[in-house]
Amino acid sequence: MIDHRTLRVALLGAGSVGSQVARLLLEHADELEGRAGARLELVGIAVRNVDAQRDVELPRELFTTDAHELIVGSDIVIELMGGIEPARTHILDALQSGADVITGNKALLATHGAEIFDAADQVGASVSYEAAVAAAIPILRPLKDSLAGDFVTRIFGIVNGTTNYILDRMDTEGADFAEVLADAQMLGYAEADPTADVEGYDAAQKAAILASLAFHTNVPLEAVHCEGISSIGADAIENAKKAGYVIKLLATCERLPAENGEDAAISVRVYPALIKRDHPLASVHGGNNAVYVEAAAAGPLMFYGAGAGGVQTASAILGDVVSAARRHIAGGVGVGESARGTQPIADIGRITTRYQITLDVTDEQGVLATVATILNEGGVSIATLEQTAVETNDGESRARLVIGTHRAREQALSATTERLAESGVVERVVTVLRVEGE
Repeated sequence: MIDHRTLRVALLGAGSVGSQVARLLLEHADELEGRAGARLELVGIAVRNVDAQRDVELPRELFTTDAHELIVGSDIVIELMGGIEPARTHILDALQSGADVITGNKALLATHGAEIFDAADQVGASVSYEAAVAAAIPILRPLKDSLAGDFVTRIFGIVNGTTNYILDRMDTEGADFAEVLADAQMLGYAEADPTADVEGYDAAQKAAILASLAFHTNVPLEAVHCEGISSIGADAIENAKKAGYVIKLLATCERLPAENGEDAAISVRVYPALIKRDHPLASVHGGNNAVYVEAAAAGPLMFYGAGAGGVQTASAILGDVVSAARRHIAGGVGVGESARGTQPIADIGRITTRYQITLDVTDEQGVLATVATILNEGGVSIATLEQTAVETNDGESRARLVIGTHRAREQALSATTERLAESGVVERVVTVLRVEGE
């Protein structure tokens, strides 16, 4: 029998993911030893409350409230506390002590990633974070390693299971947003305060991480354009269906070419978008995630699977742990992040796509001509138009226009929409949805 070296593993946090990581480390110690080439000894679990009730029964003697003491002397530190502090301080302490770090903390990486990666480079340690974007789906390592020699042009996908669950049920069942959100909270898909999910903040953090890896540049979180799904109602879902689309909250990262006197740049954005019903992303149901990657040589690639869940996310964490253990056995410095450039991040106004604009207008002669003139003067041409009567409580005659456009620049579309809202014939701009995947 091979006498393997023992590596000390510290775990910070024992929530739904941390508890499953601890369980798997203990239950599958022999198999993991064979794969890693080292015995992975879980030496402790740092938590705020040792006596808190947990999903998994774990040896009480492993728990401690002294994270710093646990970190010192460990070879691998797994951070699953979440939030910015004290997670940031603990990770920096771990790196300073020479330990490799495994984390799933998307908020921390999106805001302090550059600082953490620099700290790792200074001591020759590594930071792995496969679980930070799409839980069980292996997407970060393919971007970092498998596609490192290719030229990624675009990434777009569903990276938030809560919003996909909500929009999917609204689409397939005709359910109301508030009703489905309540069900999502009851089932554990959504937090008691769902703001981070439904307003797109969670997806924006993940988009910053994806873009930074794919385009080898620093993408600060504040540079990500972010819109949520709270304004999407049953009418928007139905209008999308009629036009052959489904609405998904998408994170999109793409390279914009140099044109019209503007330098090449990167666009990173999150918003509810229209996807053709025959596109692979349209068939992603429930709380699942999927990421679509377009690369110059490899072509289109799609990564699909569980985007949340304790044991599913633990799978990605343990994959990183095994990789870190192999590095320890082989020796040498950790593999750092690819060279981080400073490519410009484009404002949302620079993107070009097609749109579906829904307007409530006064139902009188000349309204369509006025709307068409404003769109034409703004450089936005009409591809399709549907008009229906709208029932009102005030007895006034109203109509709803659903306008599909040809490709237009966001800046032009935004200015034109403002003119429509101020035109006197438009009562309300109901929704403006972009088309992706074409």
